[in-house]
Amino acid sequence: MRKCSVVHFEMPTKDRERVSKFYSETFGWNMIPMGEDMGNYIMAHTADTDEKGMIAQPGAINGGFYESKEENEPPHLVIVVDNVDEHIELVKNAGGEVLGEPMDIPGVGRFVMIKDTEGNKVAILQPASME
Repeated sequence: MRKCSVVHFEMPTKDRERVSKFYSETFGWNMIPMGEDMGNYIMAHTADTDEKGMIAQPGAINGGFYESKEENEPPHLVIVVDNVDEHIELVKNAGGEVLGEPMDIPGVGRFVMIKDTEGNKVAILQPASME
């Protein structure tokens, strides 16, 4: 089986301005607020990107912040896969749980949250074509 890489991180926030200021001032990240149509998400560029938004620094990953809906909600990772639907079956067969239905995010790809056998929430993403 091909190894599937961690390509993104996501962390919850209760205050968009506060979290943006903290990470930009503390770590030099470029914090890019998205609109309501994208759930008020904040892209966090931890490394430089090319004109297509792809990481230009090997080994680095970018991430983002989403509005927290739970108290003490933990961060999670996003793992890239070739086919979300096939990986849903692999998750189930390995004792994991699928949290909800896969959804298509325009310009991003097909996405679903899972829970591993230890209770960790992880996202799996089948990227949209970059052509």
